[in-house]
Amino acid sequence: MPVMSDTWIIKMSKEQRMIEPFVESRVYRDVISYGVSSYGYDVRIADEFKIYAGSNNDVIDPKKFNRSVFKDFKGDVCILPPCSFILARTFEYFRIPRNVLTICVGKSTYARCGIIINVTPFEPEWEGFATLAISNTSNSSVKIYANEGIAQLVFLKAETECNISYKDKNGKYQGQSGITIPKVD
Repeated sequence: MPVMSDTWIIKMSKEQRMIEPFVESRVYRDVISYGVSSYGYDVRIADEFKIYAGSNNDVIDPKKFNRSVFKDFKGDVCILPPCSFILARTFEYFRIPRNVLTICVGKSTYARCGIIINVTPFEPEWEGFATLAISNTSNSSVKIYANEGIAQLVFLKAETECNISYKDKNGKYQGQSGITIPKVD
């Protein structure tokens, strides 16, 4: 699977609305960078957050997820407490082509502050806003800036299309419009 270049990302975003809104150049002055990079796209984080508000004694069960362990927050800056995590979503909406798999990795600016971004791959024909799990591994609070770069996507193009896409199997996170908590079918 070859990694796709900036030229391919620009073409797909213009022709097939793969990323919306789409920033064709790299924005980096006075912000954590976002937009097209050489072999990827730096996504922004929206200004909506779910901040973990549970205790160290709580057990988080993905099969019976308790929504009350999160408090909703909207703002330009979210303070992520030490050794905790938040859920957020990308500012951009995605439409992944059938022959593409997208991998998401954290930006080095946040990694150097102890922040880890966890996102599962965007499968072929997945569509929606991506929910991000952002963990603070440091012993200090860290500021997370809304509407600025948070992670980089790398697009891998297959030589042939998959037999069954995420859309074909009616994936449970297809078309998500906000921060989506764990689901079990």
